[in-house]
Amino acid sequence: MTPPDTLDLRSYIRTIADYPKPGIQFRDITTLLGSARAFRRAVDELVQPWAGSKIDKVAGIEARGFIVGGAIAHQVSAGFVPIRKKGKLPYETVRVAYSLEYGIDEMEMHKDGVAPGERVILVDDLIATGGTAEGAVKLLRNIGAEVLAACFIVDLPDLGGAEKIRKLGVPVRTLMAFEGH
Repeated sequence: MTPPDTLDLRSYIRTIADYPKPGIQFRDITTLLGSARAFRRAVDELVQPWAGSKIDKVAGIEARGFIVGGAIAHQVSAGFVPIRKKGKLPYETVRVAYSLEYGIDEMEMHKDGVAPGERVILVDDLIATGGTAEGAVKLLRNIGAEVLAACFIVDLPDLGGAEKIRKLGVPVRTLMAFEGH
């Protein structure tokens, strides 16, 4: 059995070639989520820099960010707020447009999901171009949240997303990086 301090989380990420289109190497975290030890370790490592800090909410980006974000919220004793695609939430929402690789989309959250001044960590499974995460940071800031950090299991640094979020003044925590798309 591998001691916990040598658990290689990278080995739990499955790469699927040419998905969702030719030339893309899809980094699938479901294999990591399926391992109790790897999932726990990933959550522990993502929150480690903020252990003992006051965190009011964890905001998770649809859909895998819900899974990881919910676990992180539990770990740090914070509330959880879903950030979803337009039209998916039942109550009054606030919305922001954000850039995709080939266009613009909108995301939203309940207008009472975060109160002004609350300290929030943003979570998703992977950061690529950073358009979605950038939109989520702007959405949270527009309602007065203090975005303490953005956390991702996987970074695709060649696409520049993590750097885009850092330029917004938000620290970025990732556990591993893969080259390419």
